Amino acid sequence: MKNIIRLVLLLAVVFGISSSTTSTTDAMHTMEGTWELQSFYNYEGQNISDTIPVAEGYRQIKMYYNGRVMWCRIDPRAPIGRFGYGTYQITEKQLIETIEFGDAEFMKALDTMRIFTFDLDLKDETYSQITIDENGFPTFSENYSRVD
Repeated sequence: MKNIIRLVLLLAVVFGISSSTTSTTDAMHTMEGTWELQSFYNYEGQNISDTIPVAEGYRQIKMYYNGRVMWCRIDPRAPIGRFGYGTYQITEKQLIETIEFGDAEFMKALDTMRIFTFDLDLKDETYSQITIDENGFPTFSENYSRVD
């Protein structure tokens, strides 16, 4: 009987520890969810020089879940939509996406590059993925808001 009680207590402790470690997430590092592109920034030096809203009818959505990223977009000026799928990781300051596959046109463009590294400005309801030039200066960003 004592062995059964010990086993039950041990299982309770193990399940309690595993559920508490898997359910807590550092809020600074959570991108999990669905995001929609809102605007673009152009930079001069370290400063934003221009804000460009998305064109009417243009939509781009990114979804981040369990280390995977998927994005799709539709542009009323382009006859074919675009999509891509891969993995992602974030650090305190960077977003790194490795695209595994996408639509035919995107795959042609990926012929030379599959890993995309951006500076990351992540807040609760918004984030920006910022392209950095060879001198370490920002050049361009995509700015997203959380959908869910």
